[in-house]
Amino acid sequence: MIETMLGDITQVDQVDAIVNAANHSLLGGGGVDGAIHRAAGPKLLEETRTLGGCQTGEAKISQAYHLPVEHIIHTVGPVWNGGYSNEADLLESCYRQSLLLAMEHGIRKVAFPSISTGVYHFPVNLAAEIAISTVKDVMNEHPDAFDLIIWVLFDSDTKKAYDGALKNA
Repeated sequence: MIETMLGDITQVDQVDAIVNAANHSLLGGGGVDGAIHRAAGPKLLEETRTLGGCQTGEAKISQAYHLPVEHIIHTVGPVWNGGYSNEADLLESCYRQSLLLAMEHGIRKVAFPSISTGVYHFPVNLAAEIAISTVKDVMNEHPDAFDLIIWVLFDSDTKKAYDGALKNA
């Protein structure tokens, strides 16, 4: 099942893992990344220091500490450069690698933010299409792997983009 909702991803408790739109260091930052680090508490920073960072399009996993879920999957989305720097493929890789990592850890319910559409300026409608399409592809390739994939979106315009992409997929 694939859904969208308005809300704060740090408050979601009906999933096993949330995805963090992280930066390369995995040590916290602004937006979703900063909110997740603040809500999880200082032990998250201690653990992410041991992970060796993360490249764009890749994913790593940690415990969730004070969050109401078991795990955080950290992925680094691409910065939008007009679409000329492989951004679409890198964003697709964020979703695919996050879900493959979830499967490796037996995680069946995952909440995503809208990766790269904040300070990285990826166009939200294109990002939503890539996100929904990639998740559907992975779910078709592994039909018994997931019970719930949900996008937890911060504002109604972003939710509208994801709802439209879901309807058209």
